[in-house]
Amino acid sequence: MTVGATDVPTERALLRHFLAALAYRTAKALRHAPAGFADFSAGHRIRTPAEVIRHMTSLVGYARSFFIGGVYHAEPLATFAEEVERFHAMLDALSSELRSDRPFLGEMSERRMLQGPLADAMTHAGQLAILRRMYGSPVPPENFIFAHIAEDRLGPDQAEPARPDDEWPEAP
Repeated sequence: MTVGATDVPTERALLRHFLAALAYRTAKALRHAPAGFADFSAGHRIRTPAEVIRHMTSLVGYARSFFIGGVYHAEPLATFAEEVERFHAMLDALSSELRSDRPFLGEMSERRMLQGPLADAMTHAGQLAILRRMYGSPVPPENFIFAHIAEDRLGPDQAEPARPDDEWPEAP
């Protein structure tokens, strides 16, 4: 391989792992969320958790559009559970595209996809965790290096923490 060249199958495998990490962290932020959390308003026009998940779905759908064309915008669904299911289904759909040898449309590349919509979506997974803390129901900490993340597990049913932190001073 020449200097500056990329190994596309390896980069796509890393993106698929990133999607699995996104699924894991999002599910962790929502696991055992109390009733009412989906509509929690932190004020100052900050998105509610339901709006955050919908936006995350739109970001992943936007990334997928560089394979299939068109424009994707997630319209509101009736329930938060449906929003969460749709988000995870969109992760799976994008992962399937990344598994294929289909080329990107336009000027997209693996690296641009990571630095753009996927990094943005991961930022919002962290936002969900912050909103949980603000709601009075913080997410237990863990060492994510040891999390059981798998590219074929993109749904909301994720593994329990492998290495939860022993100390949690701000636990409720």
